[in-house]
Amino acid sequence: MNKPLAERMRPQSLEGYIGQGHLVGPNGSLTTQIKNGLIPSLILWGPPGTGKTTLAQIIANESKRPFYTLSAINSGVKEVREVIYKAKQQDGLFTAKNPILFIDEIHRFSKSQQDSLLLAVEKGWITLIGATTENPSFEVVPALLSRCQVYILNSFNKENLEHLLEKALKEDELIGKKEVTIKETEALLRLSGGDARKLLNIFELVINTEELDKVNITNDFVLQKVQKNTVLYDKTGEQHYDIISAFIKSIRGSDPNAAVYWLARMIEGGEDVKFIARRLLILASEDIGNANPTALVIANNTFQAVTTIGYPESRITLSQCVIYLATSPKSNSSYMAIKKAQQLVRQTGDLPVPLELRNAPTKLMKEIGYGANYKYAHDYDNNFVAHEFLPEEISNTKLFDPGENSREKSIRDFLKIRWKEKYGY
Repeated sequence: MNKPLAERMRPQSLEGYIGQGHLVGPNGSLTTQIKNGLIPSLILWGPPGTGKTTLAQIIANESKRPFYTLSAINSGVKEVREVIYKAKQQDGLFTAKNPILFIDEIHRFSKSQQDSLLLAVEKGWITLIGATTENPSFEVVPALLSRCQVYILNSFNKENLEHLLEKALKEDELIGKKEVTIKETEALLRLSGGDARKLLNIFELVINTEELDKVNITNDFVLQKVQKNTVLYDKTGEQHYDIISAFIKSIRGSDPNAAVYWLARMIEGGEDVKFIARRLLILASEDIGNANPTALVIANNTFQAVTTIGYPESRITLSQCVIYLATSPKSNSSYMAIKKAQQLVRQTGDLPVPLELRNAPTKLMKEIGYGANYKYAHDYDNNFVAHEFLPEEISNTKLFDPGENSREKSIRDFLKIRWKEKYGY
């Protein structure tokens, strides 16, 4: 059986690798390490079809190291230990070039499975390369994550994908058996969703379904050849990002009907329950915030609950939370406040902490003025006294602006009494 086009086109060296110039370009953060063969354990994080597996194989080829590969879908602790045992047997034969263990979809490994890698990585028996489409901060245990460098792979742009199609036309022998002309690429690019593997497989599909030896690739031709019901929800592709976007925007827009519909689309597609619940947690602060502080409590409890009970029962808890958040008052004032504060920090740098706000645990610190003239709020009426808490250079800078909902109007009234003159509330 012939290999798929995507597999046939998989490059074996950096020279044939497309995209990710920030990692493997002339000034890429991995280029020198690969050339020198000094590869740290690392996590490759990025959308599907962006070259994570290919890059891992190229790293092994370029550094001339033994290469073991496991998939987190069908491998467990036993398989991990077997590979580590083989790697230890080679210790001494590959000094400074220990074998590479590549684990695809490492985010699917349980805590115990990830823990089984710790000693081997720590001792240098293996160099671990993990690939994931999910944020490793959430999906990789801290002990393992601290032993790895995280590198982010970006989605391919239009130029990258079109270059890949032209490369397939010129280099692939099977495609070359037909006279193929690419007149339009929009449909191919849209159906692939930026996934290079998916792009090549669709390209091969539309060519092979045409019995004639001469094929003109147009948008209409592609759409006719590709079955419209091939993918209702691809939890690793374009639909994944489009549907979660529609889901979040429906909740933000206070439409529980649309929100529950998109939730059902994800549930029926087998989306990871923790991914859905995590996005609800973020939304509870970003889009609701102090307009309804209970939203964060509900979202956090939902995350804990659905992680514990799993599907199918968790769909009910998710639905309850989604409807609650969709029908809650909305505010992005907390999100905007931290955004403005971060921009201010980047603009002004590390401004010194005012002396009166500094901690003074030693006699010397007290003598040079640390903590002097600080006014302790609880010594004053209503537990408040006007004070300067910002560095002098940015004094009176207003970063938080309460929303117009009832809850935050009370916050504004609170601030008016205390800070009207200083911040203009």
